Amino acid sequence: MEILFTPWRYSYLTSPKSETAPGCIFCNAARSEGLRETQTLFRTAEALVMLNRYPYTNGHLMVAPVAHDALLFDSRDDSLRALIRLTAEAQRILSDVYHPEGFNVGMNFGQVAGAGVADHYHMHIVPRWGGDSNFMTVTARTRLVPEDLEVTYERLLPHFQQIRKESLSLQ
Repeated sequence: MEILFTPWRYSYLTSPKSETAPGCIFCNAARSEGLRETQTLFRTAEALVMLNRYPYTNGHLMVAPVAHDALLFDSRDDSLRALIRLTAEAQRILSDVYHPEGFNVGMNFGQVAGAGVADHYHMHIVPRWGGDSNFMTVTARTRLVPEDLEVTYERLLPHFQQIRKESLSLQ
């Protein structure tokens, strides 16, 4: 049997989940002046894009409204429009940078549905490639992510900096 070491996940696995991140990670990212510390790549008044700290694959992004809403029907129309527009832009950038063969894009509402942050909904954008190693999660309870998050951040940031906020404006 081959042993795969994932030491960066240890603190997450052993920490009490209520203390993993004080407060809501999306609200913290919306307020923070330190975009890198929150792994935020892009932010408007209505929505933001950030890296998933515990990705399924390289480039796993999350897009969230700035408003702290648990369900889509709680959201204002401008938040919903911004979420979808920014999801499309993020998918385009991931296509340009990583050249995936496909994507999983989706949302989980509520803890029983798999939402890690149940009270602030968000969209996951997961690039996929033929033969990627997601079977490891099922068979060995391990994920293989060959690129460090800092490398992913540096690789994607220039592309998000090129997005003109005016082009995402929905007024």
